[in-house]
Amino acid sequence: MDGRTFDNSPMAGTPTTPNQLNKAVVAFLDGRRMKGYIYNFSAVKDSFYVLPQENSLRERGTQVAIRDLKAVFFVKDFAGNPEYHGSRATEQSTLGRKIEVTFRDEETILGLTQGYNREKLGFFMLPADSDSNAVRIFVVNQNVSQARFV
Repeated sequence: MDGRTFDNSPMAGTPTTPNQLNKAVVAFLDGRRMKGYIYNFSAVKDSFYVLPQENSLRERGTQVAIRDLKAVFFVKDFAGNPEYHGSRATEQSTLGRKIEVTFRDEETILGLTQGYNREKLGFFMLPADSDSNAVRIFVVNQNVSQARFV
């Protein structure tokens, strides 16, 4: 060994300022939604932690398994607008290919992606509607019934 020590605790590297956190709404397969902050999310790991909205820098987060999720919505704010129904139109963009994703519960979302690969754990997409509360979405491949480029 080289004398270095590593902290293997689940919350190693917890952020020290709110600016290091991503606001997110985690969509579970069973229909639940969890709102909180995510730090250090990885598209190649099978779990991550969601820190609570209140006291997010003081409390230990809740571990979430990717296999239990439809998607992770990285959002502008937690309130959103439940009455808002996004546009199905996408503006012409060089940010990726247009993709329509249908989940096993028949919810469908439309967006743009540069990294769709069915063989990976998931992929990121940008919402088609620039007025959406979502900034980006991580879609879990194993819980998608259909993904098609449009």
